[in-house]
Amino acid sequence: MENTKAFICISNYFKGADFLIHLKNLGNKVYLITSEKLRDKPWPFDHIDEVFYMTGQDTDWNLEHLMLGVGNLMKSNKIDAIVALDDFDVEKATYLRENIRIDGMGQTTGRYFRDKLAMRMRAKSCGISNPNFCSLFNDHDINTFADTTTAPWVLKPRSEASASGIIKVFDKESLWIHINEMGNNRFKYLLEQFRPGDVYHCDSLVLNGKILFSITSKYLATPMEISQGGGIFRSANIPYDSEDDKAIKTVNEQVIKGFGLKHGAAHSEYIKGKDDGKIYFLETSSRVGGAHIAEMVSEASNINLWKEWAAIEDALAKETKYVLPKVKKEYAGIVLTLSKFQHPDLSSFSDPEVCFRVPLEYHAGLIVKSDSNERVLALLDDYANRLTADYATVVEQKKVDKLH
Repeated sequence: MENTKAFICISNYFKGADFLIHLKNLGNKVYLITSEKLRDKPWPFDHIDEVFYMTGQDTDWNLEHLMLGVGNLMKSNKIDAIVALDDFDVEKATYLRENIRIDGMGQTTGRYFRDKLAMRMRAKSCGISNPNFCSLFNDHDINTFADTTTAPWVLKPRSEASASGIIKVFDKESLWIHINEMGNNRFKYLLEQFRPGDVYHCDSLVLNGKILFSITSKYLATPMEISQGGGIFRSANIPYDSEDDKAIKTVNEQVIKGFGLKHGAAHSEYIKGKDDGKIYFLETSSRVGGAHIAEMVSEASNINLWKEWAAIEDALAKETKYVLPKVKKEYAGIVLTLSKFQHPDLSSFSDPEVCFRVPLEYHAGLIVKSDSNERVLALLDDYANRLTADYATVVEQKKVDKLH
């Protein structure tokens, strides 16, 4: 096919089907590199030219073997772009791009979207408000931080996703106990002040360094609260052009520009301080948000983040113009929990606003949409109570013992 481009897509997690499908439908060659453990997942194989499997878990991937495999593929196939579909694949994609000199995000910029210490330092250098923070390299710096920064604090793995592995600490003695337990892994953590407040996420599409689309949503139960205490995950987009919407989008533009994201999708999180009402940057990523946030965004805005990200990559490779579809301004929200049933029957959730049911085993979740923000929030509250009573279960958070 004329003007066919070839893309390597990397994913250590089963996600991005809409991206792969749309990229193929646009007339491209699509190669997928994923983990052996995901071989039996229902990938859209009819939209993938070839799948390559890496042995081991994500942290076990041998980058030299990955490079060797890609090098062998390139002997008879020209590769035009490499795309990382998940957080944990950013390093792999940047490593490949640097080695084979393909355009796209390099390793230094990639760290701003993976390494929470790099994020903090970059935000500080760009004048973007951060929680107070400290690396764990130097004992004196840690003691100074503990003596001058009001507790509680959090110890965060620098390169894990979402709220995985976060430890909340309330005093200096406990802080040093945790640090000493980390042993040689301590440098892989970040220490920062815990700031109470409402947590928001801003999901964006970016082209040539400019945000073409963004939508602001609020976590009604934060990922950290859920990972550490169980509960029902809920999120909904907030009123358009509200004070919070404008303030968060202003900071989001500073982050995207300051961190150097040139194109693609971004999922960034912010907190509105409970004590001062100020917007603080929490973290960012160069990907589509997880937990079916993409479906929620699509129902509210008519923008399928996965599909449009693929269209942006296609336009860049083919040097054609990308046009964003018409955006609608409605409201949508998601409620999601781990379920004690493998295939929960959610037929009793029959309100006309229900537009999506989460298809994952041992999960119970729904997305609702309406032209009324109040209606969405009321349904999410009602559904959260019902899911808690009849479906929800809590699985103890696995200890993160193999850090990125």
